[in-house]
Amino acid sequence: MLKHETVGLGLRREFLDEFKETENSNVQYLEVAPENWMDMGGKRAKELHWFREKYPIVAHGLSLSLGGTDPLDIEFIKSIKNFITQYDIALYTEHISFTGAKGILYDLLPLPFNQETINNLVDRIQKTQDILGQKIAIENASYYAHSPLSEMTEYEFISQILKKADCNLQLDINNVFVNSINFKFNAYEFLDNIPKDKVVYMHVAGHDEENNELLIDTHGQDVRLEVWDLLKYSYNLFGIVPTTLERDLNVPSLAEVLQEVDKIKQYQTIS
Repeated sequence: MLKHETVGLGLRREFLDEFKETENSNVQYLEVAPENWMDMGGKRAKELHWFREKYPIVAHGLSLSLGGTDPLDIEFIKSIKNFITQYDIALYTEHISFTGAKGILYDLLPLPFNQETINNLVDRIQKTQDILGQKIAIENASYYAHSPLSEMTEYEFISQILKKADCNLQLDINNVFVNSINFKFNAYEFLDNIPKDKVVYMHVAGHDEENNELLIDTHGQDVRLEVWDLLKYSYNLFGIVPTTLERDLNVPSLAEVLQEVDKIKQYQTIS
């Protein structure tokens, strides 16, 4: 498991080679999407082995579809387990979402906040944990449509899943902020109602602002001040846990990316 006061970076191709030459960075672990690295040979496998020798690795999944209704892909979960074992993965996380039916859409689609959805998620999370032989952490996802089938708030929904599935939470601070603007709720109240003993890992990222009432979780901009404020509040509320910077679009120079990594470390130091 990762030490609590650590900062990580999502490993991206745009700065992969340059990062190999970087020294004196506050990056203490790396996060990868296992779908992008599993069953790879040749140069890609050598690259990941090189990074694993120098950094602990977290696997952040994209396509398990925990909220889906198709049968769980058992062979895929077994591949995840092999990947975790091969690279001594410190933590495996996935999204509270579904990624398609009768195939993978490679998009994180929202779920209705109701008991039927909770029961389905709990069952699939427990089966996943049984196969992996370890707890996973689930991530609160961003969403852009509120289902008329919802019966409760998002934090009530998440809290029930965490309790019934006996799993942990990967708290995405940017997603909390994005959803709070898009659906007009208080982000601080959301955080206050999350089980404090379940938060083991955090994400911060930037987003695009379509207008004053619509934010899009693109990971394509610098982290906004409001998100930094929520991160500081979260550290004071939940304690300092490993926190990863995500940057997927409009990727700037590595030096600029590392400035935001340094900022996470500053918040960990002063919180």
